[in-house]
Amino acid sequence: MMLQGHFISALLADKFKVSTNTTYQVWEYFRGITAPTFFTITGFVFMFLLLKQEQLGWNNPRVKKGLERGLKLIIWGYLLRFSIGIFVGYTHESFFYTDVLHIIGLSLILLCLLYVTVYKYGQKIFNYTLISITFFSFLLERYYNAIEISFLPTILSNYFTKAEGSVFSLFPWFGYVSIGGFLASQFIKYKDRAYFYDRLPISLAVIGLMLLFLSSPLLLTLGNVTGIKLFSVSGNYNYLFTRLGDVFILFSIFVYARKFLNHSVFIKIGKVTLSIYIVHHIILYGSWFHTGLTRWFYHSLTFTQAIFGALAFMFVVCFLVLNYRDLINNFTNTAVQSLTKRAPKFKTVLAKINFTRR
Repeated sequence: MMLQGHFISALLADKFKVSTNTTYQVWEYFRGITAPTFFTITGFVFMFLLLKQEQLGWNNPRVKKGLERGLKLIIWGYLLRFSIGIFVGYTHESFFYTDVLHIIGLSLILLCLLYVTVYKYGQKIFNYTLISITFFSFLLERYYNAIEISFLPTILSNYFTKAEGSVFSLFPWFGYVSIGGFLASQFIKYKDRAYFYDRLPISLAVIGLMLLFLSSPLLLTLGNVTGIKLFSVSGNYNYLFTRLGDVFILFSIFVYARKFLNHSVFIKIGKVTLSIYIVHHIILYGSWFHTGLTRWFYHSLTFTQAIFGALAFMFVVCFLVLNYRDLINNFTNTAVQSLTKRAPKFKTVLAKINFTRR
């Protein structure tokens, strides 16, 4: 979904991107499910691996891995926006924009911090915290989405607002990561019970349909009954809860079809998602040298060209990553290590971090 979504969005000609084009409108709706699913899966997988460990708090080895992984993703977020123009004293403002890697990286760090500070008070408190973060970050989105944070440096304020051009901000997207963590907690709690895998897809589908069709009317009703404007505002512009409904339905489909998706190719692709993101970003957008496909075909393809081009793009990216995985991993690790060595202040901060419990 990410590969074909980015390809078609960047290269399909504008004349096809109209409300009268039913095919495009259907595609655009399903493309809108990609990011919520991406963030929810991130929270689910990370929290599942974290809670599987017997050790608690800072002693849990997954905490250190999560913090390191989060920092690595943030560094890669900036590396992919890096431009050779920096060497001649020119830095495009988009370098400071936060994208999916920045927010996922920071989200992993926040999940680790929530785990070590809240989980010790009990799993129920931890679960309530996760689901509360999702609810309030979705509910308040219209009030903080475009707020200007002038007292923070641009590189920091971009994490909290889209007013300056960022593609993703920490909120509301951390809400999807948080609900993913909540689902993982429930999954671990009930997975060994009888008929769990028979009932899970039905439960996910029912909750998904309720979020999809009932969340807006419920919010509007709450606003009318209580007189609290917050509910009415959220209900009138309710894409976050409805998209979460889409994610739940998608999850239910994948849980139901899990036996058919155990092919080794799917497993391998699932293990190299970061490499896939990096390679697709370089080929499509060009990154450092701005020589990607968008330089020559930006908003110029017909529908047929975009569809077949997207299929070819998906195949080429996955083929490169699966066949040159070790080479790409070595390159990414070397690049990140090189960046930390060339940033003394950043390296000093890393060196001072003590991942063991004091």
